[in-house]
Amino acid sequence: MGAYRHAVERADSSDLACGVVLHSAPGYPAFPVRLATEIFLRARARLPQEHPMTLWDPCCGSGYLLTVLGLLHRDALRQLVATDADPDPLELAAKNLALLTPEGLSAREDERREQSVRFGKPAYLDAADAAVRLRERLDCGGGALPYALRTADVFAPASLAAALAAPDGAEGGPAIVPDLVLTDLPYGERTHWEGEVPDGAPVSAMLRSLASVLPGHAVIAVTDRSRRIPIAPVPALERLKIGTRSAVLVRAGDVLDARP
Repeated sequence: MGAYRHAVERADSSDLACGVVLHSAPGYPAFPVRLATEIFLRARARLPQEHPMTLWDPCCGSGYLLTVLGLLHRDALRQLVATDADPDPLELAAKNLALLTPEGLSAREDERREQSVRFGKPAYLDAADAAVRLRERLDCGGGALPYALRTADVFAPASLAAALAAPDGAEGGPAIVPDLVLTDLPYGERTHWEGEVPDGAPVSAMLRSLASVLPGHAVIAVTDRSRRIPIAPVPALERLKIGTRSAVLVRAGDVLDARP
């Protein structure tokens, strides 16, 4: 339960640290990079087919988690979807998701090089070099990764359905069909639930809302800073606890079948 199965080697993830290449702001926490990869790969292994997938974070905040996974696993992804009930962090998320294009990473490299001259700090040159490495990795994985960024309440199925209805916002356009949902639950004083938060069991309510707009095969992976994430009566595909975070994986079809 607490061992790494996929991300077995501790790789250097300093290029992905908040504030180096990826944008950060007070109050928007990062996520452990190795754990993000482990959960992503465990969830991917639960999908019926291994093909480029659409990944959705419905509590995306700053977009850090999605951006990291997009940079690390570009070859496994077709599209990203980032939604949040709170519009405030979406400007920051837009900046991070823009790094999923070679042009975005080149612009960030140029920005860091200019800052190294202006402020005389070698750390900015190191950050520029990190942007180059990330751009090379993105190019090798398939190049620019498409994404959709929307405001949507994770507890309101109609709001979620609207966010997935058409990637370009055009009525009648092709719907987004996520294969995998991965989200870190709001917690503590730094982030908190937004939207129509139900009393009693917000995690179960969130799972039901998400499952109502997902195909039955989709996998939902939820992480939290708790010993065990309560999801009864939904059966878990598997659970994981490493460090301070717990994770649970469920299938969307199982969530709907377990409705009271």
